[in-house]
Amino acid sequence: MKCTNKIGCFLLAGCFLFFAGCRGESEQLASSYQVYRTTASIGISAFSESEDKKYFSSDLCVSDDISLGTDVTNSQVAQGAGTFHLSSNTVVYAKDIYKKLYPASTTKIMTAYLALKYCSDLNVPVTVSANAVDQAPDSSVCGLRAGDVLTMRDLLYGLMLQSGNDAAIAIAEYISGDVASFADLMNEEARLLGATQTHFVNPNGLPDPEHYTSVYDLYLMFRAALPNQTFLEIINTKSYTAVYTGADGKAAEAVWANTNPYLNGRARIPEGFTIYGGKTGTTGEAGYCLVLYSHNQEDEPIISIVLKADGRYNLYLLMNEMLEGFAN
Repeated sequence: MKCTNKIGCFLLAGCFLFFAGCRGESEQLASSYQVYRTTASIGISAFSESEDKKYFSSDLCVSDDISLGTDVTNSQVAQGAGTFHLSSNTVVYAKDIYKKLYPASTTKIMTAYLALKYCSDLNVPVTVSANAVDQAPDSSVCGLRAGDVLTMRDLLYGLMLQSGNDAAIAIAEYISGDVASFADLMNEEARLLGATQTHFVNPNGLPDPEHYTSVYDLYLMFRAALPNQTFLEIINTKSYTAVYTGADGKAAEAVWANTNPYLNGRARIPEGFTIYGGKTGTTGEAGYCLVLYSHNQEDEPIISIVLKADGRYNLYLLMNEMLEGFAN
């Protein structure tokens, strides 16, 4: 359903339905996002029909549809999915886009967004802590050691290409001092973006009952990051070589490859589309996830998202159906 396009500043009301914590992945939101009018630049006021209509944003995709186009795709393979046509501000495909789901490493989109927002010098040296490298054996990491010194730029490439959980913690600690404070910042920024179905407890997306988002919220966060040219360059990079100072004081080097199969040649690119990148995510609790930025054959920008697919093959099957069937 096409976005409303009104003049004025838009504000999602703080009086949305309150959702107390994550009640499990099968939970369906009682209603979609509500949009309220306001007559002031700060705060919410009761509106009258005589007042000018002012909303949260004039260029957001908004839809009341929980299901749109799912009858002609293999929609059953995922718990949530959405395709957002940015030129027309239209939601062109939707499956439970407001449903709370685990984000896995797509969380790192917000981590990167905040690093780029709050770190003005990406060449600043960052020392990796023991806490950052204290990861489970099966965790996705950059292979960093306590005492390694990398630039923030290096860490961002490790975060978004290698999907390093160690890089995520190092970034969080540099920006906010500790993980808990950074999670607070993530939640504050999510609210500012209108992401009302989101709550973070870490910067990497490791599963936690209180760490969740929705397809629509990921659209809002990803969309906010895309105007940053450095962010675009990072997600479009196929591989990156980091040269840094190791914990032993000697020069060290690491090569990180992009985990996005569209960029590494492991997935078929949809007919007529150019893929610019995105973020993958996989855990047992979250299933297979992907947030993707592409342009269609008319060179129109598209954000497409799949959460909790039941397998890697089915993730890309559905993603291609969403793009070829609804975004051209």
